[in-house]
Amino acid sequence: MTTLIQIVTAIALVLSIIVPFGYFFLGEKNKARYTRTVKANCFFFFGTLLVAAVVMLAGTSSVQAATDASNGLATGLGYIAAALVTGISGLGSGIAVASSASAALGAISEDGSLFGKSIIFVAMAEGIALYGLIISFMILGSL
Repeated sequence: MTTLIQIVTAIALVLSIIVPFGYFFLGEKNKARYTRTVKANCFFFFGTLLVAAVVMLAGTSSVQAATDASNGLATGLGYIAAALVTGISGLGSGIAVASSASAALGAISEDGSLFGKSIIFVAMAEGIALYGLIISFMILGSL
């Protein structure tokens, strides 16, 4: 039964995208029609996702799943930690590169001999993202 539910859900998700935009492309293309199409698309797509989540999560639970709950919680938190490490280090690296690269470009435009010194600071800022990625691989390796 779950395979049938998954197939129907996949078909409903695809149709929730195709039908509103098909409606848009058949008629006159104006802003009001586009807005209605996007609203209908969002409503049907997220509505289908909500119904699919309720149907898929409403299944029966087993005794083995109840006993492995603590192990599943630790694994889930490990995945969240790896995602946070990668995301936050990427965000910090982006902020650091934005400021250091713009300053480096300004310095290079005034004096071309500063290229070697300025590229070191930009590379150090990019290293933050690599360190975060390495730590996330270490976390995932320990799960």
